[in-house]
Amino acid sequence: MQENENQNQETELDLNHLMQIRKEKLDELKAQGKDPFEITKFNRTNTAGEIKANYEQFEQKDVTVAGRIIAKRIMGKASFCTIQDCDERIQSYVSINDLGEESYKAFKTFDIGDIIGITGFVFKTRTEEISVHAKEVTLLSKSLRPLPEKFHGLKDVDLRYRQRYVDLIMNPEVKQSFVVRSKIISTIRKILDEKGYLEVETPILNTISGGASARPFITHHNTLDLDMYLRIALELNLKRLIVGGFDKVYEMGRVFRNEGMDIRHNPEFTELELYAAYQDYHDMMDITEEIFSRTAMEVLGTTKVKYQGTEIDLKPGWKRITMIDSIKEACGVDFNQITTDEEAVALAKERGIEIPDVTKETRGDVISLFFDEYVEKTLIEPTFIYDYPVEISPLAKRKPSDNRLTERFEVFICGREYGNAFSELNDPIDQYERFKKQVEAKEAGDEEAGMMDEDYINALEIGLPPTGGLGIGVDRLVMLLTDASSIRDALLFPTMKPLN
Repeated sequence: MQENENQNQETELDLNHLMQIRKEKLDELKAQGKDPFEITKFNRTNTAGEIKANYEQFEQKDVTVAGRIIAKRIMGKASFCTIQDCDERIQSYVSINDLGEESYKAFKTFDIGDIIGITGFVFKTRTEEISVHAKEVTLLSKSLRPLPEKFHGLKDVDLRYRQRYVDLIMNPEVKQSFVVRSKIISTIRKILDEKGYLEVETPILNTISGGASARPFITHHNTLDLDMYLRIALELNLKRLIVGGFDKVYEMGRVFRNEGMDIRHNPEFTELELYAAYQDYHDMMDITEEIFSRTAMEVLGTTKVKYQGTEIDLKPGWKRITMIDSIKEACGVDFNQITTDEEAVALAKERGIEIPDVTKETRGDVISLFFDEYVEKTLIEPTFIYDYPVEISPLAKRKPSDNRLTERFEVFICGREYGNAFSELNDPIDQYERFKKQVEAKEAGDEEAGMMDEDYINALEIGLPPTGGLGIGVDRLVMLLTDASSIRDALLFPTMKPLN
């Protein structure tokens, strides 16, 4: 351990020395009236990607490019440097004959990480590398802190998340994964816009925590002297809009849950929720298949996805099975034959399944526990699990054929849940009673239980048409399509515990 501490101290001393040298270079530039930080604008004509993709169009033509120096090779009176811009890297040939003695001398003092502008003509070197023959080089920003050593890059995972800006510079594949994320989000919007959904925005701060079962973040509004909650879901306000006369609405936005952190959970994440009047949960299954398959085709060119070594196909036609039948299929237990809470609890104890809360010793809660234990991890190919117990679905409509169950589904891929949908409960009397049960659970100590929302009951009393609703975890979809093992690889700035 002492040896590692010594190495860290030596590294810190080296870093401080290098930074001091760079600061001295900056001071010298300022003394010469050449402070790069005073430059407010630079007229770049083209990016490296444009030039490389259209070489015939640019050959021998003058261009102006700009980017960060990531490699540099000084060879006396001529040099090569490589810059990296927003989408590519491009080499430049720099010589004393083209720049003049003073400018070339200044160029030789530039450091890896500095941001420069280059004006010159496009050509190919003897090794057929597309390059810019520099006529003029301008220092646009001085990098005072060295980048990680080029052959090792930024490999420390924790540091990559904390300093994403360095991660993006050093690891081009990381940058590309976030380009894919942007395409995923824009494709989802395109699909929903084509189908007549209206994108809306609803409040992040609310006086009531509702729309899901989760522990909320609490903040305080000083002017109103009122505790408020960061939203844990988008649901209730979107359904208010259906009451108000919009037939199809959606929102893609951040939600916040004050819960544990692991490879699948971050305290803030991006959720898509959509609602359509006069539709049910079967319609939501259809649109889920379309969103996943069309998005995969748009960003990957295929519906076949390899995730963490497992190949799956997102082509529509996913398996659909009830929760009770999936349990029977997995472990032989048929909850259609178990009708009372007492029977269900006894069976759970017999199987060694612990019920974490005495307030949840119901048949419906036990069904959910059996599913978690025996089924979820086995669902590799895209699968809709539907008809959930009413105890774990406070906002879903009861099945007319069995009022112990609701018209709800969740979609699972590679053993993980990716979406949740209902035929929405629109009976204000039933909803009020379910809210009351949530309040009782919260008073009994369940921090994830919801609250009574009197205004939402009022909205249902005005009248909510039969409605289908769907929620999809956008970050998990990004993980799936970019083969990311952790949600932190799907978020530009994941939540991190401060180092100090």
